[in-house]
Amino acid sequence: MITIAVANQKGGVGKTTTAINIATALAATGWKTLLIDLDPQGNCSTGIGISAAERERSSYDLLIDQARVSDCLMPTRIPNLDIVPATVDLSGAEVELVTVEDRTHRLQKVLAEDTGHEICLIDCPPSLGLLTLNALTAADSILVPLQCEFFALEGLSQLLQTVERVQERFNADLGILGIVLTMFDRRNRLTDQVADDVRSCLRDLVFDAVIPRNVRLSEAPSHGLPALIYDHACPGSQAYMKLARELIARLPERRIAA
Repeated sequence: MITIAVANQKGGVGKTTTAINIATALAATGWKTLLIDLDPQGNCSTGIGISAAERERSSYDLLIDQARVSDCLMPTRIPNLDIVPATVDLSGAEVELVTVEDRTHRLQKVLAEDTGHEICLIDCPPSLGLLTLNALTAADSILVPLQCEFFALEGLSQLLQTVERVQERFNADLGILGIVLTMFDRRNRLTDQVADDVRSCLRDLVFDAVIPRNVRLSEAPSHGLPALIYDHACPGSQAYMKLARELIARLPERRIAA
């Protein structure tokens, strides 16, 4: 199974929206897809249509109890897409993990036993704590949504340093799948400047597809739907479809699930 962590320690950059819509696009093209909500806020679960009352088991059970993925996942209304939701219990997981042996490899162990999916996307919390560290240790690569604003560049530098440390200590095979520019506003000069700076520094790591600021992208989660289904013709959905095509082209050879 190919595992991708969608991560950026800065909040409000479009991580959850990106994880939901890329997972939807992958599922729509036939990939057996698993989405793991590793953010205690649970926005990814809500945005895909799983209410808090429905979440009997969660990513907390994966990390703390080492429960099997098959026991914690829930099917979504999207064919080929399953989710392991998050609950408020996850907010205490970092404290509980501090005294646990192999605390950085808990997620990696349970995902290694999952044979029902071809690809997994992990929606990480906006921090660089043990939850995100578990995701990066379990992942083959990292997808970084980057908001087009000045402070985002500083956060990106910190994240890249963290990736290097994870490569050195926990996961030598972790790679950067790419940087996706989000919340792009063509009316704002600074947006263009930030985009140009990122491309000049990271070159081919930056996806050509750019996700614009779009009202329909913001509305979709309140209906429990990915934007690709809520309004597939809106500029945000079109941008995510373009991004999905680019992302698939960067993936290693497809591994067929059992």
